[in-house]
Amino acid sequence: MKKSYVIGLDYGTDSVRAVLLDAHSGEEIATDVSYYERWKQGLYCEATKNQFRQHPLDHIQGLEKTIKTVVTQSGVEADAIKGICIDTTGSSPLPLDSQGTPLALLDEFKDNPNAMMVLWKDHTAIKEANEINELARNWGGVDFTSFEGGIYSSEWFWAKILHIAREDQKVKSAAYTWMEHCDYMTYMLCEDQDLDRFKRSRCAAGHKAMWHESWGGLPADDFLNQLDPYLTKLKAQLYRDTFTSDQVAGHLNSKWAEKLGLSTQTVIAVGTFDAHAGAVGAKIENNTLVRVMGTSTCDIMVADNKVLQDQLVKGICGQVDGSVIPNMIGLEAGQSAFGDVLAWFKDVLSWPLHNLVYNAKTIDQTTAQALKKEVEDSFILKLSEQAENIPLEDSIPTALDWVNGRRTPDANQELKAAVMGLNLGSKAPHIFKALVNAICFGAKKIVERFEEQGVKIDTVIGIGGVARKSPLIMQTLANVLNKPIKIAASDQAPALGAAIYAAVAAGIYPDVISASKELGSPFEAEYHPEKDQIQYYQEHMDSYSMLANFIEHEVTNK
Repeated sequence: MKKSYVIGLDYGTDSVRAVLLDAHSGEEIATDVSYYERWKQGLYCEATKNQFRQHPLDHIQGLEKTIKTVVTQSGVEADAIKGICIDTTGSSPLPLDSQGTPLALLDEFKDNPNAMMVLWKDHTAIKEANEINELARNWGGVDFTSFEGGIYSSEWFWAKILHIAREDQKVKSAAYTWMEHCDYMTYMLCEDQDLDRFKRSRCAAGHKAMWHESWGGLPADDFLNQLDPYLTKLKAQLYRDTFTSDQVAGHLNSKWAEKLGLSTQTVIAVGTFDAHAGAVGAKIENNTLVRVMGTSTCDIMVADNKVLQDQLVKGICGQVDGSVIPNMIGLEAGQSAFGDVLAWFKDVLSWPLHNLVYNAKTIDQTTAQALKKEVEDSFILKLSEQAENIPLEDSIPTALDWVNGRRTPDANQELKAAVMGLNLGSKAPHIFKALVNAICFGAKKIVERFEEQGVKIDTVIGIGGVARKSPLIMQTLANVLNKPIKIAASDQAPALGAAIYAAVAAGIYPDVISASKELGSPFEAEYHPEKDQIQYYQEHMDSYSMLANFIEHEVTNK
């Protein structure tokens, strides 16, 4: 039998990863990673105002580099590569002109941050999200946030577009339409460049753009018009129908087939979000919570329609039919910062190194660079080792994980982090452990919300860099959740999940469930709750809840 191969392309916050997969054995034949050059330089971003934008050239160049590399490394013939599927971060919308060209690729907008992709972690649209929530509750019609947890976030599609439209008239006038990142990268590869016919992602539309079949697609014109007539006009240039990622979006166009060394017979699957693809790569099934743990987290579950029936889970990031597995409801939650909490602390501690040590006149440049590399490679490892060895009787501060606001439960991007319980004995490892506890306590709040709403969780699966590289965090999480946690072995679970979608779209497998069982990642480790630690963490969890309540209700809302 002639072998068939598929490619999964996974766009993260810092880089894009490609995996070329044997569609029958599941073997990862070749992988490659490309880091975004402009993003690494901090271009178009202002952290102090929560502005995080990315230039589409970073993504376009990354696609070309990674796919060409895996094709060349593998030596696989072009006609044997049957399908490609792309997953991305989200909600990360991008403005396009009437020809389908991103505004940032036009000379007039090439350095304008408002013409860039508005990254998921950009929170400049808090005011607009608040307006959407206020109107949804009080306008007298359908609550269009009801299938998105009942609270619309500044991280999402409409709020971001409304913010840009108000801030930048030139971008507003030039933008014929907007696409989610996963949609644009898919559209770019397809031979049919008709914007009206292009198949948009069900995952992106349902979780971030208030799309639902029960009200005929996107929110009603009357609703959007009360926010801004511009949104009503834009809606006419968006979409009505959406599609799951087992469906064919099109075939590879000749331009990109030549660039990538592939065939125009290669199927391009409908795009999706990274966490949802990662859940498929981790063999998600009923009553399983898949935690995609990186800079932030996305927590993904699936449920049968007959189990949820009319139950709406409050305060999460949506429940969408087919967003993970077709004909099953996909449930999404998450934390706005997970690894980012620890990265922030590392940056704080590194200030004297970057400003005093590495530039010291007594150290030559070669030594300084070698020292910098040694410190970078061992920084978190050393903190983790010392945090693990802190005696139980030592006083550990209590921290909140809201350094980038709170995604779930109950989105509120205006919230800020806090630390209490510091004393003269609080050293860096003590604070580090408090932050590790905080991100695990934030995860516990999500699990509690699901279970309070009747969604049963039997199994927790961890994927992503944090899951595979930090035994301290994963053991703490098992103790806090009081549940075992299995760790997926693949370094590239989202890309693997995208490749699984591609295999179904290409007709190699009949459905996502059977393809996932065959091609999904095995598990390399399992963490079990330590009985003698459960009560200890419950007491600290109580302190976390008390601090969270105080900051949210007595500080933020005053």
